[in-house]
Amino acid sequence: MPGKSREWNNPNRTPPSPVGQGSRFTLRCQSDGGIFLFGNRSHGGAVAPILLRLPELCGAPIRIETVAKLRDRHGPVHAGSFIRERRIAFDCEPREFPRVLVHELFHFVWVRQGNPARRAYEAMLGREILCGQTGELGWSAEWRKNALTPADIGGRTRRWREYACESFCDSAAWLFSGTPRHGEYTLGREARLRRKAWFFVTLKAGPVSI
Repeated sequence: MPGKSREWNNPNRTPPSPVGQGSRFTLRCQSDGGIFLFGNRSHGGAVAPILLRLPELCGAPIRIETVAKLRDRHGPVHAGSFIRERRIAFDCEPREFPRVLVHELFHFVWVRQGNPARRAYEAMLGREILCGQTGELGWSAEWRKNALTPADIGGRTRRWREYACESFCDSAAWLFSGTPRHGEYTLGREARLRRKAWFFVTLKAGPVSI
């Protein structure tokens, strides 16, 4: 197993580029050699380069599997995370796999970030909305953002909390998946930079629990 990378913890280092250039990150693997268990062998080769862009991770293995015609209560979806079962089910095209994988992986991160970090991220989103910032870094977050009412924002309703979670995961996917451009990236440049800085500050202490 490679030695632990110190780049993510270097305070003089700029936050990682969403195009996947610059410093590489080391994944902390389990003693058996992997953080993922693959139901589909083709996923193994696709995951390897994604791991190099992620901050250091720690946690029990997560199973990666393919499930046809995957849906949630809103309709068809590209993937779904089952936190308690520690598995992620996919039904997406190969070109979307890196972005979708990071999004789903960060659902596990969101759960384990703790209330202070989650509230800090929500506060940043609230400031964006107060300033009239439109757009998001994925459709999963954007349609939820568009459906919010002032009562949702002020009352931290379920709709607000779901939006915050999806925004967190979409932002992580933009930042770490190596997908520099996508039609779903509609958030303005300044807001993107603030989110990028937030992730750097919040995750730099590492390792990130999943």
